[in-house]
Amino acid sequence: MTDQRETLSAPGLGFCLDASPAPWASARDTGDRGAVARAVARTIEIGRMGDEAGVESLWLSEDPDSWDAFAVLGAIARETQRIRLGTGVTNPFYRHPSLIAASVSTLDLLSGGRAFLGMGRGQSEWYATGLGMRVGKPVQALEETFDLLGQWWSADRRATARDGASEFLVDGWERTFRPLQEHVPIYLAAVGPRALRIAGRFADGVLFNDLSSLQFMEEAIDTVRAEAVRSGRDPKGLSFYARAAITITGDPEAVYERRKSTVALIHALPGMERLLKTDGVDVERIIGEVRREMQTDAILAAGGGFGDLRRGGDLAAARRAIPNDLMKELVVAGPVANVRARLEQFREIGVTHVFLAAPGPDATAESLGELLTSLGGR
Repeated sequence: MTDQRETLSAPGLGFCLDASPAPWASARDTGDRGAVARAVARTIEIGRMGDEAGVESLWLSEDPDSWDAFAVLGAIARETQRIRLGTGVTNPFYRHPSLIAASVSTLDLLSGGRAFLGMGRGQSEWYATGLGMRVGKPVQALEETFDLLGQWWSADRRATARDGASEFLVDGWERTFRPLQEHVPIYLAAVGPRALRIAGRFADGVLFNDLSSLQFMEEAIDTVRAEAVRSGRDPKGLSFYARAAITITGDPEAVYERRKSTVALIHALPGMERLLKTDGVDVERIIGEVRREMQTDAILAAGGGFGDLRRGGDLAAARRAIPNDLMKELVVAGPVANVRARLEQFREIGVTHVFLAAPGPDATAESLGELLTSLGGR
């Protein structure tokens, strides 16, 4: 259980890792089975390294064009002992709430009670147009999913949609087993005001997407905590995870340039520009130009995914439209002293956990532990 683990944290901050399917996809595209085996083994090894070094949690992304995150998490669960494991994030379109209940319960049993759920609303255009699915009200779907999971994971294990439900009209469906934990933490990748309020009412915390600004996170944390109070919940029990991809380097400008691709692909999606809110920076103008260069609106309207955006957009031109002054506000990279100062800013606004950049190919549990120590983790 989480209160029995000895994970490392800076004062008020826990450290996390994430993993994506990109190395697997790249290896598979080579047609080299050895390369695929090495990519798979490295992902499992990252889980083991994090476990040994004292990382608090490992989050696996899941989108409708990539891997089955829960299958990978199940494999990692059998190779680790302490690190918490979950999605970062899945959604109730890609996985019906009943499948989410099954996947999380299975992972919790495989891991001995270390599972959590990271959940978001998903990009509705992908499901409605690209996959031909019925997409009603995405934020309403999140709220109904919280309710259904709570019922399925109760001692009764039977769920019925509440009055007024419109997305998942479940009628007395019983599940045969539930998680090992009495309460599985659920973290919401909330961006818009309604989703933030839902987090305050139902979630155990919020996952802030990659490159969220300090200004956005501070305002969002205040919104979530206020809604928790209005709902009769203790806001002190909420966790706030910043997907900061902390990078120790003597050349932060190179990191700024590399991370512009993330802004062009993710923050140009509808509504995601909110995450970049920074006083003195015309984010609306910048993202408007990025969307034009990436043809974001047209590609999404056709149901296109990230692969279509990479092929159809002009990523180099989009990157040129993003100023380094903005990236300096978003990216956590530089010498240790600078990064530690930035982490103190995170802690002051209420962030409780931060993500490290993906370990390099030569990283080991020992070097990862040394990094945590340098950041104040021991």
